[in-house]
Parts: sequence; structure tokens; C-alpha cells
Amino acid sequence: MAMWAGRFQKELDPRTNDFNSSIRFDARMFREDITGSLAHAAMLAKQGIISREDLEAIQDQLPKICQEIADGTLAIDPNAEDIHMFVEAELTARVGDAGKRLHTGRSRNDQVALDIRLYLRREMEEISKLAGEFVETLCDLAEKNAETIMPGYTHLQRAQPITFGHHLMAYAFMLLRDLERLAQTRARMNYSPLGSGALATTTHPLDRYATAAALGFDGIVENSLDGVSDRDFCLELASDLSILMMHLSRFSEEVVLWCSWEFKFVELDDAFATGSSIMPQKKNPDITELVRGKTGRVYGDLMTLLTMMKGLPLAYNKDMQEDKEAIFDAVDTVKLCLETVIPMTRTMRPIPENMRAAAAKGFINATDCADYLAKKGVPFRAAYKITGQLVARCIDQGLTLETLPLSEYRQASPVFEEDIYQAISLETCVKGRNLPGGPAPDQVKAQIATARKTLAALKEEAHV
Repeated sequence: MAMWAGRFQKELDPRTNDFNSSIRFDARMFREDITGSLAHAAMLAKQGIISREDLEAIQDQLPKICQEIADGTLAIDPNAEDIHMFVEAELTARVGDAGKRLHTGRSRNDQVALDIRLYLRREMEEISKLAGEFVETLCDLAEKNAETIMPGYTHLQRAQPITFGHHLMAYAFMLLRDLERLAQTRARMNYSPLGSGALATTTHPLDRYATAAALGFDGIVENSLDGVSDRDFCLELASDLSILMMHLSRFSEEVVLWCSWEFKFVELDDAFATGSSIMPQKKNPDITELVRGKTGRVYGDLMTLLTMMKGLPLAYNKDMQEDKEAIFDAVDTVKLCLETVIPMTRTMRPIPENMRAAAAKGFINATDCADYLAKKGVPFRAAYKITGQLVARCIDQGLTLETLPLSEYRQASPVFEEDIYQAISLETCVKGRNLPGGPAPDQVKAQIATARKTLAALKEEAHV
């Protein structure tokens, strides 16, 4: 019989029970449910609401129930309405009336709101660890390739020479922003809704601050209606995860391009690629393609949550049961993608000679040719036009700026001297871009140092 069956005179239709049940997906929160119940029970005893004997019975059995669920010796009843009712029913079966008293001053509304905050707080720590590991992986690879010249692109057209390390560090800083967003979201969600009751607290003399402190929260949710009906933290986390997945998807698209024969800038380790059922020569970057596909899935989870919440009056509504499947899926997907992309990136082998060969084509040192003229007093717009004419001559003659004779340069402008060839060499072009944030090897190393310092600070804050 359902815990709330006293008001009803008919048994619940099995179809209603199945439709209403959330045990299939909220069972994963059993640890958080039991942790919250232990804190609630301790507070009830401290406030004289339940006896010391009741508390001892609850404290004796709830940890056992938690361990038995974890090791599989206690199977969760799929016919239970939710994990909260299952744990309470199991406890009551073991300790009798003490189990029935546990729910004093508490509603499933604030119990659920508490459990999901506790669960997501723990999952965010795992995601943050993985994202930090990916930053470290990118930094390590960038450090090894701080001088590996490659073409930088705009519009997917070769644009200017950069280094592979410079390119990788762009993603490292994206991931650092993701980590900052996750930390900020965690700070905003780290307030306890326990004690809000169904919507209007309770007449029992609860100590909300005591349970908040016991559970590691920074304080309480100040309004009980908000405490049970707020899911901003789910929306915010789903948004953070969507942005993180967008970054993973962009990186994945680059890897797909880089390991194609048209680019061949990197070689994926055989352990992180697949073959074809019919074409024996194929080595497919399926991992990165799946990351791109799963990004849309996480976006869908965010839209589910936004749409679910947009028309709900205060306080709790059953619609909000739909929050868990969406946010759990987003969390699971991001963890799965990070857990796979990190070792794939760590074992990925750059091919510097192919990157260098691609950089030598496409006139990506044309800007440096124009800058050469500008530094010698030619107005930049005039220098830009002269360089464009030189590029056109090279194309007509099948040459590059490096192989164009000096006589051709001087015909375009008498300012050109023999030192033009040094000025437009790819090494000079890269090393000359020595401004903060630039691709010069020293600047790439500075970016790596900054990223590692930022990551260390974020880790330290997380343990405060």
C-alpha cells in the first residue's frame, strides 16, 4: 500500500502506479537519500522531536541499508513509487515505528529537492575532475608541440602560421572557463532546501541550519516555496554541460579533419579508432563523431528542462519529476565523453612534417610580407595591395612567396631587399608573433603556465 493511501478508498490502478513511478531513474540517489535522512534524524533527536532510542535504531539500520543496496544484497523493489518510499519502507520493516517517525517535519518535496542537490554536487565534482584532467592533457601535448608549425585557419581556409601547441591551448582555456562555470553553479546550488516541507515549512521546531551544516551546505534556501520548486541549479548545470559539450564537439570536429588523408596532421591510436566492415583500409574517428552526436543529446536535455519549468506555478508540481532523467542523462553523457576523449587525446600522435608542409602552402605568410613593407614606411593598405599582387603572380607562375625571385619583389616595390625571405619564413612569422596570447613558442609556454596555475587555483578552491 502506498504511504499516502489513507485518503483513498480504492487501490491504485497498476497503469497509474507505473506511470507515476520514478524508481527506474531516481534509484541512483539512494546514498544521498540515506545521507539526508541521517542528518534529518539527528536534528529531530537534538530538537526533542524523536527519542534517542528512535535515533539509535535509525542510525543503526540506514547505513546497513545503504551498504546492502550498494553491494547488491538488497534489491530495490521496481514496484516502489520512488527511492525515498523504498528506503523508508525498508527501514520501517526493520525498526518499526522509529522508521515511521523519521519523516516527521519533512515532505517528499523538500526530501527530493535535497537529494538531487546532493547527488548533482557529487557528480559535478567528478565532471570537474575529468575536465581538469583534460586541461592537463592538452597542456602536456601543447608543451611538446610549442614549436610545431601548422596553418591557422579562418573560414576553414589557411590563414596565418601558428603552432599546434597554440591551437591546443585555445581548447585548454575553453575548458578552464567550463570549470569556472561549474564552480559558480555549485556555489549557487549549495544551499539546503530541507525543512521547507511541502511548501510552507512545518509547526515542528526544526533546526534547518543544523541539517544544512551537517550536509556541507553553505546555508539554507531562505524561502520555503523556492526551496521545493526551484530547479535553477538543474538548468544552470545543464547549460554549463551544454557549453562544455560544444567545446568537446568543436575539438572533435578538428580531430576528424586532422586525421583525414586530406589533412593527416594527427594519427589516432588504434585503441581509439574503428574500421569498416567492408573497406579494409579505413580507420575511422568514431569517438569524435559520437561526441559531436551526443552534444545534440545534451542540448536536448537542457531544452527539456527549460520547457518543463517554463509554465509551472508555485510550488511543487509533478511535472518536476521529469527533471531527473534529463539532468542525469546530461551528466552521464558528459562524463562518458570526457572519459573517452582524454585517453584518445593523450595517445594521439601529431605528424609535424605534414603540418609544416600544409603551412608552407596557401600563402599564409602574406600578412607578414605586408607587415614587412609597413615596417619600412609603406602605408599598410598600400602594402596589402602590393602583397596581393605578388600572391597573384605566384599563383600564375606556380610559385610561393618563398620561391618568388627578388626581381619580382622589387618590380612590385623597390622597398624589398634580400631580407624579405627571412621576414616571411614560417619560423620568423611564428616567433615574431610574440605578443601575449600569440603563437610564438615563448607565448605558448606562458599560456601553458597560466592554464596550469588557473587549474591549480580552481582545484584548491574546490577543496575549501
